[in-house]
Amino acid sequence: MIRRRELRKERHMLYEKMAQTQEARDSEAFLELVHDDFVMVSHQSGTQRDKAAFSEMLNHMMSSDKLVISNQRCVYENDDILVEHSFMTFPDGSKEAVMGVWSKKDGQFIKVETGATPVK
Repeated sequence: MIRRRELRKERHMLYEKMAQTQEARDSEAFLELVHDDFVMVSHQSGTQRDKAAFSEMLNHMMSSDKLVISNQRCVYENDDILVEHSFMTFPDGSKEAVMGVWSKKDGQFIKVETGATPVK
């Protein structure tokens, strides 16, 4: 029998799973963490992406040796939300400090809202 506390701990591990998939550049494993009704909201560009568009972007970024994620950390995580921050160097050479606020549903990410600040 799994105790309630153990169940709660499992729900709080999405950050660790996400970080592992990013380190391994395993976009398929990352997408297993993403709900079918997923939406990405980018506040910097004012755009939204559904899971299919997010998947395409993720595959492109993770397939590039030029994508560098550094100083990634979990700011906060509970059953409903994950807040993470990192510095990213993208395949086009641009660099940003990125804050991601990931909403959860059914043990997966249902929505992410990102804010980014260009870094020179």
